[in-house]
Amino acid sequence: MSLAKTEKAFLEYLKEQNALREAITLIQWDLRTKIPKKGVEQRSEVVGYLSQKLHQMQVSNEIKGFIDELKGQTQDEVIQKSVLECEETYEKNRKIPEVEFKEYVMLQSKGEAVWQEAREKADFAMFQPYLEKLVDYNKKFANYWGYKENIYDALLNNYEPGVTVKTLDEVFPKVRKSLTALLEKIEASSVRPDTTLLSTYFPKDSQKALSVDILNRMGYDWDAGRLDDTIHPFEITVNLNDVRITTRYDEQDFRMAVFGIIHEAGHALYEQNIDKKLEGTPLASGTSMGIHESQSLFWENFLGRNKIFWESHYDLFKKYAPSHFNKIPLQDFYHAVNEVKPSFIRIEADELTYPLHIMVRYELEKALINSEIEVKDLPHLWNEKMGEYLGIKPTSDREGVLQDIHWAGGDFGYFPSYALGYMYAAQFEHKMREKVDIEKVIRSGDFSSIRNWMTDNIHQYGKMKKPLDILHDVTGEGLNPDYLVKYLTTKYQDIYQF
Repeated sequence: MSLAKTEKAFLEYLKEQNALREAITLIQWDLRTKIPKKGVEQRSEVVGYLSQKLHQMQVSNEIKGFIDELKGQTQDEVIQKSVLECEETYEKNRKIPEVEFKEYVMLQSKGEAVWQEAREKADFAMFQPYLEKLVDYNKKFANYWGYKENIYDALLNNYEPGVTVKTLDEVFPKVRKSLTALLEKIEASSVRPDTTLLSTYFPKDSQKALSVDILNRMGYDWDAGRLDDTIHPFEITVNLNDVRITTRYDEQDFRMAVFGIIHEAGHALYEQNIDKKLEGTPLASGTSMGIHESQSLFWENFLGRNKIFWESHYDLFKKYAPSHFNKIPLQDFYHAVNEVKPSFIRIEADELTYPLHIMVRYELEKALINSEIEVKDLPHLWNEKMGEYLGIKPTSDREGVLQDIHWAGGDFGYFPSYALGYMYAAQFEHKMREKVDIEKVIRSGDFSSIRNWMTDNIHQYGKMKKPLDILHDVTGEGLNPDYLVKYLTTKYQDIYQF
């Protein structure tokens, strides 16, 4: 077969894989948003069946043949990068026995469903046996894949290639020390934002209308997306022309939905602006969860919680908000939405304490995977860590160990990407200022130049570049947490006057 025909056959094979992947993704969206409780069991089996078929294609002799014939031979950069991506997936997945892979995928779906009920009842014991199996599978898979220094590195590599436990154990303690010192100064300050000003009935429909207006300014493409309700907000990409976001509304606290929607839209803008030439290949997605999180946290915090944003958009907010907010001075409102106060729920955490939530989870799951602790001890250890890192202890499993969906889905190695993404975002924001007058853009209400900068430097590449390569190409340096610490210090010195 000629090279051209092999390339064409390879792309057709990828198209078949994508059809399965798209079906699985759509079912996963349904499982998290719309499915009746009694439908979970059978739908989980369908996900297991389709995932098994996809797994078979990813480790087949046919894909190995394409890899051998095309690697280093094709002149098409997209095909070459796709071959390398397929080779990486092949080498990883072929080490997992097919029957174990199917069982694991089914366990993930069931685990998420049980987690939802356990969370509602604040009953960790109900979820514990599923989590024990998920942990065991992740340990087993990590050993199949192999690692150099720490077993947890094998799982980290799934979400943030190039980052290791060694890196995290060097960076996280430094950041924690800086943030803890800032937190102490804030708690010693006589300035106290009044967040009770924000606690008033704000109808769901009005929150949604406000959020849609903001999404339009961000440039979210409604012809390639939608907004739905869920317990745990997420963004999910069915394909580059179907990028969905979800949120959870609290009619007594608009911040949950409004800032959450901005956050998920940051993820969605990444996916919607990947170069269409990558469509149909394994390169048509974000390069890592950390880079992905840099986008969502940039939009949510560096823009959505920016003082200039509220100075220029407070009238827009009051257009949708209850009349109660007409009495609240802008400065008081801005301080209230940027209050620093240790809280139990990660997705409700303020900018400064948010990374500490991530470090709690990182320390626990690293210890789990290294067999230093057991699943049954998690509720107690979680509460201890929250006390140590944030000075507060949850009173129930719902506001403690059961609050996140990630472990229920088997996503071990994922949590560090949230903190890494925050650091990446600060580095990107610093670099962006060389080309974009961010405050001027925010005042204009047209955020296209910010979105275009992100697309030119990050979005368009999809997986064509590795995460640390993108970071270096954009900023000229590797991971540097100093930008995040400086950003938080400057912002909260202004708010808390210390």
